[in-house]
Amino acid sequence: MHPANSKRMQIKNKGGIFLKKSLAMLFVIMLIVASMAGCTGKKDDGMEIRYNVGTEPETMDVHLSTGIPEATIMLQIYEGLTRMDALGQPKAALAKSWDISEDKTEYTFHLRESKWANGETLTAHDLVWSWKRALDPELAADYAYMLYPILGAEAYNAGKGSADDIGIEAVDDLTLKVKLVGPTPYFLSLVSFKTYYPVYKKNIEADPEGWHLSVETTVGNGPFKMVKWADNKMEFVPNEHYWDAGAVKADRLLFTMVENASTELTMFENGELHMTNTVPGQEIPRLQKMPELKIFPYLGTYYYIFNLEKPPFDDIRVRKALTLAIDRQAIVDNVTQGGQLPAFAFVPPGIPEPDGSDFREKGGDYFQEDLALAKELLAAAGYPDGEGFPAFEILYNTSEGHKLIAEAIQEMWKKNLGITNVTLTNQEWGIYLNSRDEGAFTVARAGWIGDYNDPNTFLDMWTTGNGNNNSRFSNAEYDRLVAECLVEGNMNTRNDKLHRLEDIFMGEMSIMPIYYYTLPAMVSQKLKGYSSIIIGGVDFKTAYITE
Repeated sequence: MHPANSKRMQIKNKGGIFLKKSLAMLFVIMLIVASMAGCTGKKDDGMEIRYNVGTEPETMDVHLSTGIPEATIMLQIYEGLTRMDALGQPKAALAKSWDISEDKTEYTFHLRESKWANGETLTAHDLVWSWKRALDPELAADYAYMLYPILGAEAYNAGKGSADDIGIEAVDDLTLKVKLVGPTPYFLSLVSFKTYYPVYKKNIEADPEGWHLSVETTVGNGPFKMVKWADNKMEFVPNEHYWDAGAVKADRLLFTMVENASTELTMFENGELHMTNTVPGQEIPRLQKMPELKIFPYLGTYYYIFNLEKPPFDDIRVRKALTLAIDRQAIVDNVTQGGQLPAFAFVPPGIPEPDGSDFREKGGDYFQEDLALAKELLAAAGYPDGEGFPAFEILYNTSEGHKLIAEAIQEMWKKNLGITNVTLTNQEWGIYLNSRDEGAFTVARAGWIGDYNDPNTFLDMWTTGNGNNNSRFSNAEYDRLVAECLVEGNMNTRNDKLHRLEDIFMGEMSIMPIYYYTLPAMVSQKLKGYSSIIIGGVDFKTAYITE
């Protein structure tokens, strides 16, 4: 965005053997079967994996969700044409293979024979309907732009084109043809993302507003199916209709939704969890000697958003002053303590250039902390030593870590700039996301985890009117360059344009980068076979517990 503890293995009689064999022979056979199961890590009845996802989902509609908690949940019950491995590389999933045209603008996916979790057949026609739903202007999905590489998708989503003109076609039940506006080097990664998941048409048409609120009507096609959602818990069992059901080892997943990181850690230490969602920063020094502490790589950036429509944050001098006055090293050393790196740009390290070098290393830093310049800029904006600076709030969602970071930043602005009237406002996850979407904030904490391993995933979200562009940043040249990157076939030229995009965006300082993510988590030594994905989420498809 992690595991934790033990479990009990039980052997139950699932039906009996009706052949008249000797008891001795039957006993031998049972011993052999049990031995094989133990060697392979295969599931035994009662194998339950317990994970804390961190918060109640904002929505279970794959086309409307925007958060990592939702993404992790949906990863268990849905599957796209491809599925990500731990390094964020796409692997064949719902599609068993694909053909790519010479100019890289047409993909033909060959689907496996597969079913929905209710046993009904899933076809290429389901994907066509699902993708068009995600693009429907009336749905107003924040992530609709993820489908813009597809020919005609943007025009339809903007209300300027027809759904019939979108470049997707079910050639037959098992063949899907997709036409793109231009070469898209990350397209196989895109089709693993939740916006590209198929959704079950019958239940959506029967109850467009409420289908995703019920266990019975949330029908997926992934390795697990949801069987319970109540009391801040979700339970999942293996989907017997999943095409790769034999790879699923656990009998049950139990996801809790505890937001307090200290409580979560206590649950892990008491054996109530096999994996945590996070770890309190102040506890990391104590936990570093324990093998259960894992620091996973995480392709993302933690930052603050300025609302450019609200004074005084419409003044770039103010935004720069606040940004330059933050001691990021102190935050990662004393607050987060999870190996995070101070951030002086938006695109994090870890994304390769066409020549194999690192995008961040080539792009460099866009600023350095400079208290003298910060004071000078603030005075020029009319607030010498913070005098007369209007009251404002820092908005964050319920989390001990977010609160501690907000308090540190509040104190730095007070000490370094004389800004004293900053209040902290905590909101529950869904309300917080809604406040950001509606612009009901002045400064808000945020984090962005890449949806695929390409700089574009950090840059195309800032186009004018984009559903994820909560700062209200708008720049005509920026919008033009994003569109050009969609059709640019020369990878070196494309990356030059991506660097130019970051130049423009960081030049406006509509956000304040704080650090580049890592993902500290506690993981039981008994939990095996899980995958903590670098672009967010934990995949429990092949996870199991050892004794």
